[in-house]
Amino acid sequence: MNNLRRIDTNLLVTLHALLLEKHISRAAIRLHKSQPAVSHALAHLRTIFDDPLLIRRGKHLELSVKASGLLSPLTEALEGLEGLLEAPVFVPAESKRTFRLSMSDYGAWLILPELVRRLRTEAPDISLVVTQASREMMIAQANEGEVDIALGVFPGLNGETLRQQPLFEERFISVADASTLPADRMLSLAEWLARPHVIVTHPSNNGLEIESDLAALGLERKRQITLPHWRVANDLIPGSDLILTVASRNVTPLNPALCIFEPPLVIKPFWFQQLWHLRRDIDPAHQWLRQQIVDIAHASKTFF
Repeated sequence: MNNLRRIDTNLLVTLHALLLEKHISRAAIRLHKSQPAVSHALAHLRTIFDDPLLIRRGKHLELSVKASGLLSPLTEALEGLEGLLEAPVFVPAESKRTFRLSMSDYGAWLILPELVRRLRTEAPDISLVVTQASREMMIAQANEGEVDIALGVFPGLNGETLRQQPLFEERFISVADASTLPADRMLSLAEWLARPHVIVTHPSNNGLEIESDLAALGLERKRQITLPHWRVANDLIPGSDLILTVASRNVTPLNPALCIFEPPLVIKPFWFQQLWHLRRDIDPAHQWLRQQIVDIAHASKTFF
């Protein structure tokens, strides 16, 4: 217990921000402090822990081995303290929480605009920090407390410390310039495979589900353009002979030059989910935010 006299809660909060951001200026912004104040706190923390904590590698800072081991227990400790100090009733209009969300541009396009409108109306002092990461990294971030909620596709996840909630089932549709399709707007499997394809392979969804289904049939499509962005892929199709096979909600609203049609093979649908750590399960603010996301996701529609 004597070691606790050497450090106060503000230093622990600063340490947590530094471990999450791995950047002094960004940590200062997160904490609403000056950069010199955070630099001074880091020097003090290095003395207390007898460790550099953040190590410069070229232009970037990396966590030391000790700092990496501190992140998870420090997150739990601060959340426990916050739970002791905060009133058990959550009032959105009075909350000043910051929530960290991780998602692809597909999830951001579906969820963020309406979520931000709701926050500005019902909880104007709640802040969001939104990041992108691979599927594996999002799971790790949720597990380690670096994000509050991850939105994406998490098949086969059976973690004891994580909770996941299906938001909607999504299916794949194909998109092409209408002028490049036959009168009946249909393509045979051979024609579909032979056409040049746009492939979306963002790390948050891997983008390989369709390829897996094709490989199971001993088939392969012509991969003409590969990119990591869902939304911009739509704009590559008009005026070209390209085909895009993508999640159906991704093409709403529909460009009038485009034609939607069912792919000429069975492609497994997928569940879009939200993921969070068990420790946040009973947090009233977290429950409120999760319910907003559920409501927004359920209101999202596919018109095809």
